[in-house]
Amino acid sequence: MINLALDRTDDRAEGRDAGAARVDLSGVRPIPRVSIQAFCESSDFAAAIERAAADRRMSRAHVKAQAGGLAAAAEFYRSAPTPNLIVVETNLSAERLVPELDHLAEVCDAGTKVVVVGRANDVELYRQLIRRGVSEYLVAPVDSSEIIRSIADLYLDSAKAPLGRSIAFIGAKGGAGSSMVAHNVAWSIARSLQNDVVLADLDVAFGTAGLDFNQDPPQGVADAIHAPERLDDTFLDRLLTRCSDHLSLLAAPATLDRTCDFDEAAFEATIEVAQSGVPALILDVPHVWTGWVRRVLASADEIVLTAEPDLANLRNAKNLLDMMRTLRAGDVAPRLVINKQGMAKRPEIRVADFADALAIEPSAVIGFEPQLFGTASNNGQMIAETDPKSSAAAAFEQLAQLVCGKAEIKQKKASAIAPLLARLRGRKAGGA
Repeated sequence: MINLALDRTDDRAEGRDAGAARVDLSGVRPIPRVSIQAFCESSDFAAAIERAAADRRMSRAHVKAQAGGLAAAAEFYRSAPTPNLIVVETNLSAERLVPELDHLAEVCDAGTKVVVVGRANDVELYRQLIRRGVSEYLVAPVDSSEIIRSIADLYLDSAKAPLGRSIAFIGAKGGAGSSMVAHNVAWSIARSLQNDVVLADLDVAFGTAGLDFNQDPPQGVADAIHAPERLDDTFLDRLLTRCSDHLSLLAAPATLDRTCDFDEAAFEATIEVAQSGVPALILDVPHVWTGWVRRVLASADEIVLTAEPDLANLRNAKNLLDMMRTLRAGDVAPRLVINKQGMAKRPEIRVADFADALAIEPSAVIGFEPQLFGTASNNGQMIAETDPKSSAAAAFEQLAQLVCGKAEIKQKKASAIAPLLARLRGRKAGGA
């Protein structure tokens, strides 16, 4: 397919769109960090997309365009992840439009929005497309302002739920590797899925996200929580450090000039603002148990619990899972990651036994590879940058797809192992 490069400095961005009346954009706030892909059947529509991408309100969004209509889009996404928004132009009649749209729906990931630009000015067709899940139908010709207004209506409606999902990562025990998992998953979401993601390091005193991404930002999460009265999307933008096209970091200062006994709602405003402007918000939660940690875990859209396969991790994981079932009744269970499996000369609990004792199937099992992980850490790289063919890199990519709703793991039958937890309960009963 032909790729239509979008040059934001193109002089044509200053011109008016031909053949369509302009829409008033006064008061329209900047579009969030969403990925948008347009499929264009005409040069006029491609030019309108290019002008829209060059508009200041679209400066945060990632916009790509290429030639082709519905059939081209359906074929393209058979082997590629779908973006947050697909805008597709079509010259098909109403009778042919719906079947082609169904082919596109078959390859779209959950949560992807679709805007169709067609030639038929038909109220019944509009209603039919909306019923089939199309977010908006525009009648051609359209200009750049109409495109921007339609995108704004999809993502800037304050009455709708936040744009992004918050995924909190926490370890069952200090040193279990939860931060490492969070950082690699954030990188995979940005790199492989090409979704915009903000990684917030909530370990204010000892956070390692800056080190892992080879960054030393002067501002970060501490500035956000200590100035809640200034916090909005513009202020948050200034605090973010850009690590790649799709990945931004809200780093921890990693200094001890202030204590970290924050108010229970200390991170609430930061999470709310970040979540409203990006499709995925990764929360790297430290291994402590405070009011604010409990509140962050209770309100996150999803939780990933990392544990090593030993008895202390099993006990702590069981306690955390039980607490989450109480705090998050009716929500999806946390995902379990087994880390450092197969450490030489260390007695450890078999993965099947660990999972059976917790009644939860691991979403990922990461082997103990000190050379690989040590090299990546020392170089300020992610695992897939150090060794893209490693099993750990594949595990992080799979986990990224899972937390973004792009895939589901196959459930295995639980092993018939028993009484590790009974042993723990016996200890508690004996000490009571």
